Amino acid sequence: MALIVHKYGGTSMGSTERIRNVAKRVAKWARAGHQMVVVPSAMSGETNRLLGLASELAPSHAQTSYYRELDMLAATGEQASSALLAIALQGEGVESVSYAGWQVPVRTDSSYTKARIESIDDKRVRADLEAGRVVIVTGFQGIDPDGNITTLGRGGSDTSAVAVAAAMKAAECLIYTDVDGVYTTDPRVVPAAKRLGTVSFEEMLEMASLGSKVLQIRSVEFAGKYKVPMRVLSSFTPWDIDLEEEAKSGTLITFEEDEKMEKAVVSGIAFNRGEAKISVLGVPDTPGVAAAILGPVADANIEVDVIIQNISKDGKTDFSFTVSQGDYQRAMDLLREKVVPALGASEVVGNPNIAKVSIVGIGMRSHVGVASTMFRTLSKEGVNIQMISTSEIKTSVVIDEKYLELAVRALHTAFGLDKSE
Repeated sequence: MALIVHKYGGTSMGSTERIRNVAKRVAKWARAGHQMVVVPSAMSGETNRLLGLASELAPSHAQTSYYRELDMLAATGEQASSALLAIALQGEGVESVSYAGWQVPVRTDSSYTKARIESIDDKRVRADLEAGRVVIVTGFQGIDPDGNITTLGRGGSDTSAVAVAAAMKAAECLIYTDVDGVYTTDPRVVPAAKRLGTVSFEEMLEMASLGSKVLQIRSVEFAGKYKVPMRVLSSFTPWDIDLEEEAKSGTLITFEEDEKMEKAVVSGIAFNRGEAKISVLGVPDTPGVAAAILGPVADANIEVDVIIQNISKDGKTDFSFTVSQGDYQRAMDLLREKVVPALGASEVVGNPNIAKVSIVGIGMRSHVGVASTMFRTLSKEGVNIQMISTSEIKTSVVIDEKYLELAVRALHTAFGLDKSE
């Protein structure tokens, strides 16, 4: 008997019929003798619907109290889907019980809308498992030290599932989605994209951080830290598929780097449309200037990605970085009102219509000329590179958003990812 965690995305929970199919699938695993913990997302579209209502009523200047209420509101989506799944399982003759994050409890910090899990108390869940029940835990949410409901950010149910699996030392965490695994790139952009049978934890971490929407980055970080075996697979296969076949389907995220992986210089092309570029011009080229610019940005809970500081000229320099499009206007206002006057910089300029394209592969460690192939390919297509960022197993470029799909297709072909294995 193994303890298994299943996570189901919003599309998988999108209707009562789909919830019934999820219940049949979970019941199959439970009847095979496994202890089952299930972490569902809200029904597809529900979180957007709730946040849309909040947006209509929101104050002109949002305070912390507004974000607290956003979390109170958004958390109800997962609570509803968890209860519905428990009811569907009972309809299948399987004992089940659902818990909100605060009932477990899943303890987090107090960063509303972007909270981080600090601990999970598994006593209540274990007691139910020992009693033969399937336990359903709401994804995406927890409770802070002051007893306030918090949410973990978009895609947070992935993180909830992996954190539960880590806390309970589950044999495996299966992430059921509307795709059947991790692909070399988005098949909607490149129809020739191939599904990867295995991908290393390092590559998945890079892909998640670079815009691949299959898994939330924090879920991959959790999996890496606590060595949680993860598998991404489709919830749209027939629920009565043979269990052994199902358990080997999709993409396994592994911590082993096998010989087959080493053959591929580049494993995938990741991209992110939702980025914006900000440049602070005419900054004094003195020690501490980066902290003076990025410190207030970090204090506002705005994440910064690619950073470039230009060569100094006449004691002045330009400082550029990227943020998500959702944080763009807030960051621009903050810099104009507080940072530019304090530093004596010339001005702040921005472009909210950029994209980031990245090549990822552990094979890049042992191969030279990979980046130059990327740059040459983009040059041939007339794509101008605005910023470059590298690590041991990835190279990212910032380009104009209108060239994104052209760049991804060209790179996918250039690195041989179109070819069948």
